[in-house]
Amino acid sequence: MIKYIGSKRALLGHVTGAVRDVLPQGGLVCDLFSGSARVGHALKAQGFRVWSNDHNAYAHTLATAYVQADRDVWLDRAEAVLAELRQVRPRAGWFTKAFCEDARYFHPDNGARIDAIRDRIDALALEPELKAIALVSLMEAADRVDSTAGVQMAYMKSWASRALKPLELRMPDVLPGIPAGHCIATQGDAVEMAAQIRADLVYLDPPYNQHSYLGNYHCWESLVLWDKPETYGIANKRVDVKTRKSAFNSRPGIGPALQSVIDTVRAPNLIVSFNDEGYLDRQTLIGMLAARGHVQVVEIARPRYVGARIGIHNPKGEKVGAVGRLRNVEYLFVVTDRPVDLAVAA
Repeated sequence: MIKYIGSKRALLGHVTGAVRDVLPQGGLVCDLFSGSARVGHALKAQGFRVWSNDHNAYAHTLATAYVQADRDVWLDRAEAVLAELRQVRPRAGWFTKAFCEDARYFHPDNGARIDAIRDRIDALALEPELKAIALVSLMEAADRVDSTAGVQMAYMKSWASRALKPLELRMPDVLPGIPAGHCIATQGDAVEMAAQIRADLVYLDPPYNQHSYLGNYHCWESLVLWDKPETYGIANKRVDVKTRKSAFNSRPGIGPALQSVIDTVRAPNLIVSFNDEGYLDRQTLIGMLAARGHVQVVEIARPRYVGARIGIHNPKGEKVGAVGRLRNVEYLFVVTDRPVDLAVAA
């Protein structure tokens, strides 16, 4: 899967373990901020029905491939599509100009491959789930040959060694269907979607500070939408990064937005993932959740993401800021109608 700040890759055991502790017999779990779709993918693999939602198009595409699509339905056709896409001849276009020349996230040779493959995907007029699988294969192939420290806010002064390797399409790890029923992926704003949610458990992993996922992963949004937008700045972000703002990236906005979601979703159980670098502290979150039921907190110490450990650099590659702390604390707030014996480490 793609490199992703906020991804729960290192915490999957804690998250899925908490879900199993709360729902030992299985059930429907809604992941309202699905992001990279790692959590939904892991829960589907463990037999849970999953409803993944996110407001960004690239995240919805990841969830469509990794949560909604079933391997037994699409594997043969997806392999055939990828085989055809591997034969497409490179042809430089908008993506190469925007992200390989004006900005240097990818080597121009790979940019030309991305341009040609992406155009071909549209020309094939694939069914939505099959198209999502093809797009995820291309997104992940590009991610393996990027020249960044993990986010699309800046690029390396010199090409990363992986950026010089040829782009290679692989079949994503699409899971078989599960006996519990069909999993789904939706695209919508969490506050607006909350009233539609009916599930056995809702998992909330919202943005927690000023860093916008759209701003951090704007190349993927443009790759999926293929709308070839106007861009701005050294990072060559989509111009709508300026206007597509989330209340969860705002210090005054996050509290009311998250409280609205907590109060509105219809589910007997909640698990909220947060971080001690967020705008809301531990006690505030406990207070927000207490009306829903019994609150238990799991704390997990983790290294900070690689960009924070590297430090701040200017466009010339010169270090201009000092590295702060190297570790943070991840929280899981588990909310149930009665205390649950949590096997996950406290």
